[in-house]
Amino acid sequence: MNVRITVLGCSGSVVGPDSPASGYLLTAPDTPPLVLDFGGGVLGALQRHADPNSVHVLLSHLHADHCLDMPGLFVWRRYHPTPAPERGVIYGPASTWERLGAASSPEGGEIDDCTDIFELRHWRDGQPVEIGSLSVEPRLVAHPCESYGMRITDRSGGTLVYSGDSGYCDALIDLARDADVFLCEASWTHSPSRPPRLHLSGTEAGRIAARAGVSELLLTHIPPWTSREDVISEAKAEFDGPVQAVVCNESFDVGRSSRRG
Repeated sequence: MNVRITVLGCSGSVVGPDSPASGYLLTAPDTPPLVLDFGGGVLGALQRHADPNSVHVLLSHLHADHCLDMPGLFVWRRYHPTPAPERGVIYGPASTWERLGAASSPEGGEIDDCTDIFELRHWRDGQPVEIGSLSVEPRLVAHPCESYGMRITDRSGGTLVYSGDSGYCDALIDLARDADVFLCEASWTHSPSRPPRLHLSGTEAGRIAARAGVSELLLTHIPPWTSREDVISEAKAEFDGPVQAVVCNESFDVGRSSRRG
């Protein structure tokens, strides 16, 4: 699988002291650069790795920590001295235009019309879309708003699965089945007081990885107030394959279990 994922941001729920919120750059042959989620600080991090005028964006859901650097990308594509060669594409939930257009508009109660710079395409649960050499299958997962995990497969069958934000659910286990790399959120330690069906604990992330038979587990979306070490330890207790928590600017060659960056 000639796919590389670069961590632009991995702090859970809020921007952290060492990382933007959620955002991941995916590159593959014959495919435009794809950014999975676009939370606070991601636009700045993206500039180190790719031209923002060239990217398409895949939004898992519309909580602020996964989408609210998009208005900055709108400014970049509208006003950069070198125009984008073509409109970008945004894939996202049903209310994506309303959410991003309201954030981008300079006036309250108005929706910025962003169709001059982006085409919007809505996810449909379980219906794959083809983007260059990749197939992306979105699946609804357990979260308070419309939220999708993504199964990304190249022409050789190599697979990366991104959980998005999700509580423990069968849909996520099915989505991750036999994946080469599972990029999975783990926002909590496994305390009984954690909110249900909102985020995963390290224990649950490891349990899903084991039940799905993935080859490698990459933990992400760990908030600044959660112990990374505890989350990693919990996941390792459930899953006997490679486990690590990602950091900003780290890159992985998917399918080869090799880290670069």
